[in-house]
Amino acid sequence: MTNEGTADRAIRIILGLAVLSLAFIGPKTAWGWVGVVPLATGFVGFCPLYKILGVNTCGVPAKK
Repeated sequence: MTNEGTADRAIRIILGLAVLSLAFIGPKTAWGWVGVVPLATGFVGFCPLYKILGVNTCGVPAKK
């Protein structure tokens, strides 16, 4: 079950990698680990918050 479109997933992966790099390259703060969340949801294609809010950027109607 996916609720993220291709563009949404790509943006999440890029954003996740950028934020995660803060833990290693930038100011090296623990906040960089927050990047794991958009990275994981981008790879999986499912966002629990989208499910709660009823958002679907996938473009394909969900099966009921």
